[in-house]
Amino acid sequence: MNIVLENVNLNSNSGPNSFGQKLYKYMQPLGVDFVAPPSPDAYLCFIESATPKYDAPLFQRLDGIYFNTAGNYTAQNSNIKRIYDMADGVVFQSNFNKELTFNYFGPHKNYDIIHNGADISLINSIDAISIDKYENVWSCASSWRPHKRLKENIRYFIEHSNENEGLIVAGSVNEGITHDRVHYVGELSTEKLFRLYKASKYFLHLAWLDHCPNVVVDAQACGCQIICTSAGGTKEIAGDNAVIIQEEEWNFSPVELYNPPTLDFTKKVENKWHKNTEPDMASVAKKYLDFISGGE
Repeated sequence: MNIVLENVNLNSNSGPNSFGQKLYKYMQPLGVDFVAPPSPDAYLCFIESATPKYDAPLFQRLDGIYFNTAGNYTAQNSNIKRIYDMADGVVFQSNFNKELTFNYFGPHKNYDIIHNGADISLINSIDAISIDKYENVWSCASSWRPHKRLKENIRYFIEHSNENEGLIVAGSVNEGITHDRVHYVGELSTEKLFRLYKASKYFLHLAWLDHCPNVVVDAQACGCQIICTSAGGTKEIAGDNAVIIQEEEWNFSPVELYNPPTLDFTKKVENKWHKNTEPDMASVAKKYLDFISGGE
């Protein structure tokens, strides 16, 4: 089967592109060629694109839409919705993502919910980094925008850790919190992130209204216990032993995304999504292929 990937940069490690790399890797053994022949079998677009060039079924992978009142979210969503309306099928990263999109764009006639997956074979080939300074290591990683709540992550660590535990923060940080057991290591390669996750007991991701963060999928696959919130789709891929901080239910109305509410760490709930996760990228790739081939 020949599939054209649209709006994917296989040389970038950003969230959608890093997933594109994994999809490219794991769909090829299933008989998929990612080339642009005169007549491809399908067109897989990440989020949005220009008008498709080929006469082939169009599939859209959505990892979120705009709802931030600080911007013109209607204009920002316009081309995404155009592709959504054209698409023969839509893949949502999470149930949260589906409900959000249905609320803004209306239901789609053909869709599937396929959570992101981890490169298990690569993870298994990498050893944990050695950190002898602490009995237990905590970690977090993100592109640190305000709704990712770096300071809330650090506050949770300070309030819930002991003197023999340290927090490693990966990703570029403009403004953090100075603490003798909090360490900033900047941007890390995928392999170095896996080494950090495999050395970590806990992984913090207290982001507000996140969809299906790849860092959580990877950290959970590396054996970390995830600490996240009930808002958004993160809980869907956090695992049955995750610590979930309860937030107020969101009615999908536009919000000021970069001004997230402060968390009450005493409000914890059981994660009910543990039976719906499949972290292995090999299985995820098969689900994509089944959906695309079934929708031709």
